[in-house]
Amino acid sequence: MDHSLTRKWLLGLTALLLAAAAVLLTACAQPTPTPTPEPPTPTTAPPPEEELPSPIEAATCPYLDVWAQSDHADAASESFTHWNEEDPREIPVECAKCHSTPGFLDFLGADGSEAGIVDKAAPVGTVIFCEACHNPAAAQLTSVVFPSGMEVKGLGDEARCMQCHQGRASTVAVDEAVTKAGVADDQVSADLAFINIHYYAAAATQFGTLAKGGYQYPDKSYDARFGHVEGFTACVDCHDSHSLKVKVEACTTCHQDVKSVEDFKKVRTLGSTKDYDGDGDVKEGIYGEIEGLQAMLYQAIQAYASEVAKVAIAYSSAAYPYFFVDTNGNGQADQDEANFQNRYNAWTPRLLKAAYNYQTSLKDPGAYVHGGKYILQLLYDSIEDLNEALTQPVDLSKAHRVDAGHFDSSAEAWRYWDDEGEVRAACVKCHTAEGLPMFLKNNATIAVEPSSSMACTTCHDPANFPARYEVKEVTFPSGAKVALENLDANLCLNCHQGRESTVSVNRAIAAAGVDSDTPSEKLTFRNIHYFAAGASLYGTEVKGAYEYEGKTYVGRFEHVQGFQTCVDCHDAHALEVELEACAGCHKVEEPEAIRMDATDFDGDGDTEEGIAGEVATMEEALYAAILKYAAETVGTPIVYDAYTHPYFFVDTNGNGQADPDEVNSQNRYNAWTPRLLKAAYNYQFAQKDPGDYIHGGKYILQVLYDSLADIGGDVRGMTRP
Repeated sequence: MDHSLTRKWLLGLTALLLAAAAVLLTACAQPTPTPTPEPPTPTTAPPPEEELPSPIEAATCPYLDVWAQSDHADAASESFTHWNEEDPREIPVECAKCHSTPGFLDFLGADGSEAGIVDKAAPVGTVIFCEACHNPAAAQLTSVVFPSGMEVKGLGDEARCMQCHQGRASTVAVDEAVTKAGVADDQVSADLAFINIHYYAAAATQFGTLAKGGYQYPDKSYDARFGHVEGFTACVDCHDSHSLKVKVEACTTCHQDVKSVEDFKKVRTLGSTKDYDGDGDVKEGIYGEIEGLQAMLYQAIQAYASEVAKVAIAYSSAAYPYFFVDTNGNGQADQDEANFQNRYNAWTPRLLKAAYNYQTSLKDPGAYVHGGKYILQLLYDSIEDLNEALTQPVDLSKAHRVDAGHFDSSAEAWRYWDDEGEVRAACVKCHTAEGLPMFLKNNATIAVEPSSSMACTTCHDPANFPARYEVKEVTFPSGAKVALENLDANLCLNCHQGRESTVSVNRAIAAAGVDSDTPSEKLTFRNIHYFAAGASLYGTEVKGAYEYEGKTYVGRFEHVQGFQTCVDCHDAHALEVELEACAGCHKVEEPEAIRMDATDFDGDGDTEEGIAGEVATMEEALYAAILKYAAETVGTPIVYDAYTHPYFFVDTNGNGQADPDEVNSQNRYNAWTPRLLKAAYNYQFAQKDPGDYIHGGKYILQVLYDSLADIGGDVRGMTRP
């Protein structure tokens, strides 16, 4: 195939389309319509097998007028004219894909070349027009490979947009540059230069840690794809694919105050309850929160450059390469400073990472919509990292990095399955946005893709929005069925109930068929799972803890009228305890200080401490008894780590500590006896509901006391409720 002929045809068609667009726009402005001239015939027709539209078909395209008003058609913009005065006068290979139609067709392989790469420079003078996206090769795109090397599959039409709107750098590029420089965090290196994400990297913002477009600090977890709501998750769901304009009217169903694109800057969801930038305003839009953290990061960047790198820095959003030496120290990139010869030249690894994230936050002007929380995390972490080297750190004490658990999409509860790309069916109900509605409808779940967090439609029925799903009864793992008076609270109980019970522990022990102190390979640890507040609240009615035979236990903790359900005491979105409402009866500042019984349950002589203190002492005593029993009776020392599954491990060196080399699944504890399993299960039960002392304090004290007594712990001086 003669590619030069194809390019000539494309150039001819570009001229035709621009001429036709000009005629259409002129016609709209004139009272008397101007006849459209006959389109010129291109000098060379493309081979038939390319299936490109003829000039006449393109000129009569029904979308031509709206396309002509888009940035994709702006032939005078820097995006398409930057190379006009270059020698040679062409668009380089590394830029051609996104700055010309021939380059994009080359990348697709639509011109007969190898797909996935650009083979040659593209001619100047084109824009992004019809056949860039309307061709068989583009229609087959279902995935995109980001600069980090991460590939996202299963995409629709948005795969075409994302080939270019993904940026050109990533965590990987920054780390590679730092590694190559081979210097310490705060050491200036002539081998380091600013790395630019490039412009309008909306896909990198939206896909967060799945693309790693921002610089992600080690040991930090970041938001993944911002899924928004069904029907508004992809580029073409929210933007007209020809005019590129936001479909504002489609957003007003939920965002009723939005009348224009500018109004989106005021939007924040009910799940965004934190004051991210620490300015005291939790009503401003996410845009304002990002602006606040951007200002704080720029302050930290300038302070660090002067104090640590010893060369003052200033930023200009309109001049390449954006960061310059602030020669007069006035904090501004003055006109005589914002030039390539004065580019900043005292980069350290720490400064480069922060500056990269600052630029990333600025060069996607819609970042606050595409993935605002990912951007907030990048900004916060950059400030935090620079603060480590500053004598006067930027104050982050009132700022927040993440939301409450249901909406903290960087949390392990949502990100655990990212590498697998699928949330297992057994976990879907509580760890995906669509899981609970699926379970309520079908009483079953299937595996689905990971979610960014809970969504409005997790609890609110979209067919009757904003009404919530109505749940009249909830079944616990023991098989017990219960119901709270407030039906909204029953939604909470579907997940905050744990995943095990007395029933499942007894079943496992029966299957092992050994006596109380004989280890069995058939026994493994049974994990109640996290935040089983409902199990604590209902006590023996649902048997969430292990209840010893012959003992009696308290049932539901009733508290007082108006404070008996989840949503009576917790804000449904922020999840925080509404402490002010408790002040009428409890004259304490923190719930941990609350107690309504003078009994010294833990036997430490302190009857003034809250029930939380009584529980904590019994937990400590039980853990010590577990360690002693495992070492002396079983003969295999045990150790616990609250943050690593499966939590109990072999204490290989017998030091009573969970050392890093011991905390791994290969070293999981493997000498369980029935007695040890029961005690360990109850210890974990108490650990994994951090509010158990409020939800059902006496029930928790009972199971801890009984566990201690059964495993041989010292309960003298203690009192069982």
